[in-house]
Amino acid sequence: MSHRYEINAETLQDCINFSLGLFNPLKGFMGSADYNSVVEHMCLADGNVWTIPLTLDVDYDTFMQAVASTRLTLTYNHKPVAYIDIEDCFQVDFEIDLKKVFKTSDIAHPGVAKESGRHQYRIGGPITVTNKSLHNDALSPVKTKAFFDSKGWKTVAGFQTRNPIHKAHEYLQRVALEQCEGLFINPLVGWKKVGDFSEAAVVDGYKAMIKEYYVDVNIHLDTLRTPMLYAGPREAIFHAIIRRNLGCTHFIIGRDHAGVGDYYGKYEAHELANKIIKKYDLGIELLLLKEPFYCHKCAQIVSENTCGHKAKYVEKISGTIIRDMLAQNKRPNELSMRAEVADAIIKLGKNKFIRS
Repeated sequence: MSHRYEINAETLQDCINFSLGLFNPLKGFMGSADYNSVVEHMCLADGNVWTIPLTLDVDYDTFMQAVASTRLTLTYNHKPVAYIDIEDCFQVDFEIDLKKVFKTSDIAHPGVAKESGRHQYRIGGPITVTNKSLHNDALSPVKTKAFFDSKGWKTVAGFQTRNPIHKAHEYLQRVALEQCEGLFINPLVGWKKVGDFSEAAVVDGYKAMIKEYYVDVNIHLDTLRTPMLYAGPREAIFHAIIRRNLGCTHFIIGRDHAGVGDYYGKYEAHELANKIIKKYDLGIELLLLKEPFYCHKCAQIVSENTCGHKAKYVEKISGTIIRDMLAQNKRPNELSMRAEVADAIIKLGKNKFIRS
């Protein structure tokens, strides 16, 4: 007998991403063997590198029903959208596991707070999406690979972001385009913490940038729907795996990738990346790029690899300052953000930021 369980939009998107291959080699939510291996060793039980647990949490009653069942129908807005063939039912230990994944158990960390609010009961098994219309407008490896092929791009660098483009991002993107034939700008627009930039702010800012400054440049822009976890180094590798599945040959990891606050070191993601690529064939080349800044002596955007001038010449490109300026409907200075990008975001008014 198949029981039913109502899922939220985020879990529905996970199901779609499994179905379309964004999370290959996973075909569905993790069972306990994969979950424990990822938490402990950053690889699946079969040895494939994987750094972020992906699990289906359910309430106690559904969990108890699932123990004696082989299939669970997943509904959204009370309509069937998918089902999971139940292979495993297990419980997680928040106190131990969250600290290993996030390197902190601090409830002030947005990823820890979000994950600790989920049910401890989990169901693992392959996912089948039954409402195929959900695939129509979804990002998929089939679509992105076909696009790259149509352009003749043999090498493509993926760029992950949750923010609008500023001059430091632009520098990294131009560096990547010196090494690759194409650039896939792939902003993450799933769940983000309150106060982060909205999807409209990120996308509208990039559209302005492409229209004014990336004219006839080999760039493809599309959004990725999966939640931000703010898991720092582990999430950097997870983001690389998704872009590999989407057809990228290279992936940019910059300063404090997927970090928040002071929970992770400035280049801790680089350190983990170097450990991973020594042990595993990740299937994608990682571009580990240093933080760009403006040097008044050099009179251009540089990084510590290309400029050794003293701090008195250095002007950091601060995402926090940019956010504060835009919140006041003011343009950040031209050393930090293009005026056209700022104007596109300011036009959104109160819709610039996530408010709930």
